[in-house]
Amino acid sequence: MIREGGCLCGAVRFKAEGEPVNVRICHCRLCQKAMGSPFFARALFDQKMLTVEGDTARYASSEALDRVFCKICGTRLFGWRKNGTVAGVALAVFDDRNAFVPTEHIWVAEKIDWVRLEDGLPQYPGTVPS
Repeated sequence: MIREGGCLCGAVRFKAEGEPVNVRICHCRLCQKAMGSPFFARALFDQKMLTVEGDTARYASSEALDRVFCKICGTRLFGWRKNGTVAGVALAVFDDRNAFVPTEHIWVAEKIDWVRLEDGLPQYPGTVPS
């Protein structure tokens, strides 16, 4: 299956092939700041399964992760692992914004206090235990 998406202005488009590795909602402080939102709802894909067209920019938010966004409109699109393995694709930028349903919340120890998690999904204070 191929799912497509893009930024607000349409200058960046992407295709994601196959199924994601996982679909999670991250509440860590870096994601909050990078997304300008209480959390980052994303589908994690192998980078080899993503095709991106258009002019993007990157910001190194940590040693391991680049935040990728449209140079024109600023839409935040991906959390891109620098080691070449996976990329988190923001759920809201898929053309079908209901294509994926999150299965768990991670980094809830850093969740904003007024966010209420009443969806019944598993919650982890940090990352998912191995």
